[in-house]
Amino acid sequence: QVQLVESGGGLVQAGGSLRLSCAASGSIFSINAMGWYRQAPGKQRELVAAITSGGSTNYADSVKGRFTISRDNAKKTVYLQMNSLKPEDTAVYYCNANALPMGGRRWDDYWGQGTQVTVSS
Repeated sequence: QVQLVESGGGLVQAGGSLRLSCAASGSIFSINAMGWYRQAPGKQRELVAAITSGGSTNYADSVKGRFTISRDNAKKTVYLQMNSLKPEDTAVYYCNANALPMGGRRWDDYWGQGTQVTVSS
């Protein structure tokens, strides 16, 4: 019903930048919050940044001042601009959306397939 497709991951040197995109598609009535999570090998998945439909944002302390989340509601797309990347930012990044499918009765969390971000030192 709701699909999330990420793009923009890759390999970058420390200090570099990457921009992730995540487009939602399918039979969607409405999307509430959207966000980015990441999971490094051997670690739990953690919230990186989130943004409400009204544009309020929330960031993990480790990325404040370096990452910026934004969204285009008309395109049902969320972005993550990552600057000043560090080797510790290396992880699989997952897109998340809290959405109500068309004809659905409840809001659910949906996940993308993940995109690898590798930062070399």
